Amino acid sequence: MTATTIDGRKLSAEIKGELKEEVQRFHQAHGQVPGLAIVRVEGDAASGVYSKAILRIAKELGVEARLELLPVETTNEELRDVLLHLNTDRATHGVIVQMPLPAHLSQQVVAETLAAEKDIDGISPLSAGNLALGFPSFVPSTAAAVVEVLERTKTPLDGKNVVILGRSNVVGKPLAFMLLQRNATVTVCHSRTQNLAKIAREADILIAAVGRPTMVKAEMVRPGATVIDVGINALPEGGIVGDVDFASVSEVAGAVTPTPGGVGPLTNVLLLKQCIEAAWRQQG
Repeated sequence: MTATTIDGRKLSAEIKGELKEEVQRFHQAHGQVPGLAIVRVEGDAASGVYSKAILRIAKELGVEARLELLPVETTNEELRDVLLHLNTDRATHGVIVQMPLPAHLSQQVVAETLAAEKDIDGISPLSAGNLALGFPSFVPSTAAAVVEVLERTKTPLDGKNVVILGRSNVVGKPLAFMLLQRNATVTVCHSRTQNLAKIAREADILIAAVGRPTMVKAEMVRPGATVIDVGINALPEGGIVGDVDFASVSEVAGAVTPTPGGVGPLTNVLLLKQCIEAAWRQQG
């Protein structure tokens, strides 16, 4: 068996086309375009790259995005004030705060201050609580991207066994709730899980989000299973690989996402999708 490679770049292009039309409809209805604010505190180079990628996609879609760049000396009180202003700014429909923050700043301050209706990356307690209770909620964009891949590839979820490797607040935990809501039977594994390979082999859908290069080998995959690789790991010699050993797993799985070119291209697009959805909600 040779697995079907799920082309994330192709799926991303499809979604972008849909979102461009959605932005035009919003503009026609309300005389403005959805607005996004990216709050970034200086000091982390990777966050700068990520911000530029979001700004580029926003421009492509027609979303009005701006960067609120704060000095590394910013205090928790100053960061809170910026967020409080954005909460009430009617031209801003979605807000994302770039992580990681400098060590002296509190992510809890961000989570507790950011208005849930503008929390398009699902980090606030209210967003997380709504997700857990099955209420409408914005969710972390990487988790949203995984579900989007599964739905757009028409991968059956109802009654299927899904195994998630990783229990992070931005992928594993929210993804488990999202898939439970779609009637999947979900198992979440982590570093203390025993008999991990055996559990993974029982999955109809195996999702790897642990941050360990090529950890998932062919012997961990049930023949014909769908394998979603969320991991992005930089190699010392250059280049990146996922959490899945793509070459060996491709010989066993029914479908698999590559790294790069799998889930990654959808993540920022899903963030913008939620920003557009936030704009519609705020306009009633």
